[in-house]
Amino acid sequence: MKTTRREMIGGGLAATALAPAAVSAVTTVPTPVGAGRALKVAPPVRFTPDWASLTAGYSVPDWFRDAKFGIWAHWTAQCVPEAGDWYARDMYLPGSRAYAHHVKHYGHPADVGFMEIQNKWKAERWDPARQLDLYKRAGAKYFMALANHHDNLDMYASAHHPWNSTRVGPRKDIVGTWAKLARERGMRFAVSNHSAHAWHWNQPAYGYDPEGPRAGQRYDAWKLTAAQGRGKWWQGLDPQALYCGRHMPMPDGIRTVDAANAWHEATDRLWTEGVPAGTDFARNWLLRCQDLVQQHRPDMIYFDNFDLPLEQYGLEFAAWYYNQSMKWNDGRLEAVVTAKMTPPQRRMGIVDDVERGGKNYIERFPWQTDTCIGNWHYDADLYARDGYKSAATVIHTLCDVVSKNGNLMLSVPMRGDGTIDEKEERIVEEIAAWMGRFGGAIYGTRPWTINGEGPTKANAGLFSEGGPKSPYTARDIRYATRDGNLHAFLLGWPEDNVARLTLLGGNNPTMQGQVSRVTMADGGPPLAFRRTADALEVTLPATARRPIGCGLIISGPNVAA
Repeated sequence: MKTTRREMIGGGLAATALAPAAVSAVTTVPTPVGAGRALKVAPPVRFTPDWASLTAGYSVPDWFRDAKFGIWAHWTAQCVPEAGDWYARDMYLPGSRAYAHHVKHYGHPADVGFMEIQNKWKAERWDPARQLDLYKRAGAKYFMALANHHDNLDMYASAHHPWNSTRVGPRKDIVGTWAKLARERGMRFAVSNHSAHAWHWNQPAYGYDPEGPRAGQRYDAWKLTAAQGRGKWWQGLDPQALYCGRHMPMPDGIRTVDAANAWHEATDRLWTEGVPAGTDFARNWLLRCQDLVQQHRPDMIYFDNFDLPLEQYGLEFAAWYYNQSMKWNDGRLEAVVTAKMTPPQRRMGIVDDVERGGKNYIERFPWQTDTCIGNWHYDADLYARDGYKSAATVIHTLCDVVSKNGNLMLSVPMRGDGTIDEKEERIVEEIAAWMGRFGGAIYGTRPWTINGEGPTKANAGLFSEGGPKSPYTARDIRYATRDGNLHAFLLGWPEDNVARLTLLGGNNPTMQGQVSRVTMADGGPPLAFRRTADALEVTLPATARRPIGCGLIISGPNVAA
């Protein structure tokens, strides 16, 4: 009987992916055969739009596996109010922070809707070349631009959606500008696409205040038409194409904020990947995605979806995109598609992404976590209370993710004017300082048999990350391999300048090889070490002390086996 790729790895993959967290702080179960060394398969002559084709013929390209670290500009008009995430939806929800902010600064949403904020986005201080120079210096090997968010504005010269950044707001091709400059700096280019949820996410714009002096008055989306734009900045644009139409507007008769919130949670807040009935939304979404790819040829498409978007339309896009990639690259498949909550049996067809979280095991197939220094959209309150992730938190997350066969995509929030603030810049510069010394030991690595050791347990699953300050210590160590060497990343600096790697002790059966040499990952002379029954003890140079930690290169016969 001929064994298919799915049959060969499916059983072991499901068991590994669904296993409960180990009792210890890190993964201690030996890596299954093939984990961290994902099976390479020859792509078909042409992919077809079904999971059988995607999972049988796709292999994650080496560029992605080697890159490890990317930086993201999650930048839209929702950054203009500087009031945090999901502003374009929450401003229509009485009782929310965004609603209060909007009424105070712009007016009631029945009079001034988010459409007007779209046009207030001017990007007047945007210097993308300077930002990309900073991100490259910070060690990012790929850069991702947001192509559209749930608010449904495309950030490029869309041929199928007139509500785009060349006609509204900045009057610039945001994606095209990022793409050109990123590639000039040798960075792979990715785009994030969030628009498949616009049809239900924007429905609060058709609602009303359930109580108060303007109770029952419908918000702007309910009443705006294309004809009303004559002589205004949006002449020739149909607001219904932006807000997506009345798919599930809040019904009349709701009289309290609590009741309204409950209604939204049970209807338009549900994160459905289905196709809305009675509309060409899904077909138009596919055309917009294909247009984006044809214009800018991204190396990666990130979908903010649990599964591929919009059922068959998402499958059609993925197959088409893979085929386009092979066409552009002389038969090589260089494309990456990510989605969230990917079932184990589909993780050989796309890349699984974990938003603001991680995994507690070494994933058999390459994956990615995405997180942000602050909130996804710029938040002045978070800035004021010093709520950003520290550089140590970012670096420690990167080391943990890489040890489990993953990549880290880090967003640096931008103001509406196109700048990042001085606190963010300082954090990125601190990341750059560490990556400049030890980042070379991150790139191109593959997981070891065990991902790490130490007392601090990493969280697992979506939205499982902790606070802005890293919980890790010098006793927490993460491992990876490259070129026959074992790389060890200390997530802190030991007080006595002695690193103790207990997995490499003489009595530990994990490591059967012999240690003959240990160096700092940034070079320099060999370090003094001794291997006791309990640990490999390495004396670190006191002059090299960095509170974030360091990387070590451990060499010797079979040391990484």
